[in-house]
Amino acid sequence: MAEIVNLNQFRKQKSRDAKRQEADENATKFGRSKTQKTLEKSKQDKAKRDLDGHERE
Repeated sequence: MAEIVNLNQFRKQKSRDAKRQEADENATKFGRSKTQKTLEKSKQDKAKRDLDGHERE
């Protein structure tokens, strides 16, 4: 006799797996690591400080 399968659970699990796979793909395309984010933030801060330093009074 075949194993009984709850179709609602199967459908939900399939949906979760598809969303997880899409999230992983997006993370590789658009995601940045924490070190990359902090490096970019520090570069922006330095550029702002340098620009403010050249300001006339």
